Amino acid sequence: MSTVTLSPNFEVLIPQDVREALHLSAGEQFRVVPYDGRVELIPVRPIRKMRGFLRGMDTNVERDEDRL
Repeated sequence: MSTVTLSPNFEVLIPQDVREALHLSAGEQFRVVPYDGRVELIPVRPIRKMRGFLRGMDTNVERDEDRL
C-alpha cells in the first residue's frame, strides 16, 4: 500500500505502481467522491470503452413468484 501527501496546492500524486496497475494515463478525469470518511477517485470512462465490461456476469437472479 502506498502513502501520498496532500500538497499545499491540494494536489495528490498517484504512485507509479498504482497508475500502472490501473492503466491510468495523464489527462484522465476522475469523479471525486467523499465516502464514509475517505476520498474515492472514480475514473470517468467513455461509454464506448465500457462495452463488454460485464461479459461473463451471471444474470440468473432469484425472483419472487409474482415477478416472473
